Amino acid sequence: MSNRAKERTGKVVSDKMDKTVVVLIKREFAHPMYKKKIVRSKRVKVHDELDKCRKGDIIRIRESRPLSKGKCWRVTKILRSEEKENA
Repeated sequence: MSNRAKERTGKVVSDKMDKTVVVLIKREFAHPMYKKKIVRSKRVKVHDELDKCRKGDIIRIRESRPLSKGKCWRVTKILRSEEKENA
C-alpha cells in the first residue's frame, strides 16, 4: 500500500456480516464564516480479515483498493475494545 492512503478512526456500529464491519467516522470542523462547530458523520464498510472487531470498538482504518462494491477500507488496528472496558 502507498503512504498516501487515508487513515481514519471510528467506532464499530455493526459486526453482523462475515469479515466486514460498519464503522461510523465523525469529523468536526468550524464553519468558515460563523465559527460554529459542525459535526458530520459517515458510515463505511470495512474489511476485517480476522473477524476480531466487535460492536462498540474504536478502530483505525486505512483506505485500500476496492474489495467489493461498497468496501474499500481495511482494519489496521483495534485501539480500544469494548470487551476490556466492560470486564
